[in-house]
Amino acid sequence: METPKVFESEYRFCLILWEHEPVTGRELVRLCREQLGWKQSTTYTVIKRLSERGIVKNEQSVVTSLVTKEQVQAAEIDELVEKTFEGSLPAFVAAFTKHRKMTMAEIDAVQAMIDQYRKGEGHD
Repeated sequence: METPKVFESEYRFCLILWEHEPVTGRELVRLCREQLGWKQSTTYTVIKRLSERGIVKNEQSVVTSLVTKEQVQAAEIDELVEKTFEGSLPAFVAAFTKHRKMTMAEIDAVQAMIDQYRKGEGHD
C-alpha cells in the first residue's frame, strides 16, 4: 500500500500525534493549541481529513495513527528524489552532500546503512 501524501501542517500535527498516541481528541485540541496555535475547529478538521485519507483512525474520540513517521518520511524522500532528481538517488546524495557539511559520525552512519543494504539487510 502506498503511503498517502501528508502536507506540511498535517505533518506537524502528526508529530504531536506520534509522540502522544493513543490520545483523545480533546487532548489533541489542547496540544495543537499550545504547540501550533490552532483553534479547536482546525484540529478537528485535520483529524477528519487525515481519517478520510487513511492516515489516522478516530474511534470513540481516541485518535491513533495508521502510518508511521518513517513511512511518511520515506514517501516524502521518494517524491523529492523522483520529482527533483529524476529518480536518481546518487544525484540526490551528491546535491545534499555538496551543500551540507557532514560530520564523520554522519558519514560513518551513512556508510553503515550502505553496508547493511549490500548485505541484504536494508531492504524488503
